[in-house]
Amino acid sequence: MSFRTDRFGGAELVPFPKRRALGASAARPEARLPVLIVLHQESSTPGRVGNALRALGHRLDIRRPRFGDPLPQTLEQHAGAVVFGGPMSANDSDDYIRREIDWIQIPLREQWPFLGICLGAQMLAMQLGARVAPHAAARTQIGYYPIRPTAAGHALCPDWPAQVYHWHREGFELPVGTELLAEGDDFPVQAFRTGNAFGVQFHPDVTYAMMHCWTTRGYDGLGAPGARERHHHFADRAVYDFAERAWLDHFIDGWLSRRPVLAQAAE
Repeated sequence: MSFRTDRFGGAELVPFPKRRALGASAARPEARLPVLIVLHQESSTPGRVGNALRALGHRLDIRRPRFGDPLPQTLEQHAGAVVFGGPMSANDSDDYIRREIDWIQIPLREQWPFLGICLGAQMLAMQLGARVAPHAAARTQIGYYPIRPTAAGHALCPDWPAQVYHWHREGFELPVGTELLAEGDDFPVQAFRTGNAFGVQFHPDVTYAMMHCWTTRGYDGLGAPGARERHHHFADRAVYDFAERAWLDHFIDGWLSRRPVLAQAAE
């Protein structure tokens, strides 16, 4: 299942470009390409990530493989792909989980921008041969927790938020040959990259409405070791959300600017 090659390593760290003026991307041909959105529940939405992509002029090609939607055999007709989170595990034996992990080799091979969020990041790590597992002491991250960008993370994208929103019980090792962009305490790997593929353990996609939904429907999780109580989610959002949202806008803009070498040479 592992798809590794030194071509996708992190040796050549190119900083994200400065943010383009609003509407600048709409004038570029690739801005008309949709972004592939992979969701895992019937009621899931791309949230704030979807809003950021639409603001840059991209349509969203939303697919739910769990419910029978096929994934493309190439990303040549897409500007990039985002695989979101969900309550399931990358270790589950369901066929759609195995197929999604295998499918990630396509954006890796073609070098189109790929972003995995929470479960999506764990799937990326597993595709690259890393282990995904619960915390050794059964701790979780549910709520806001601090992260620390590495020197590579700062060089790629400045102004990381001090704390970000999480909702997960499992974490993953740093895949061999990839670059750590941000780290944490209970779950050390918080963000990493390999080539044009990125994984983040946290949830920059969560809107205020999504937070209400998650903390209501997922109430059982709030009693898990390490989880924050519900009222802390909203109190901390008032403190940390502005920085996380600003970082996401900058990140998405720069992430979509990373294109395959062959695609750039063809222009």
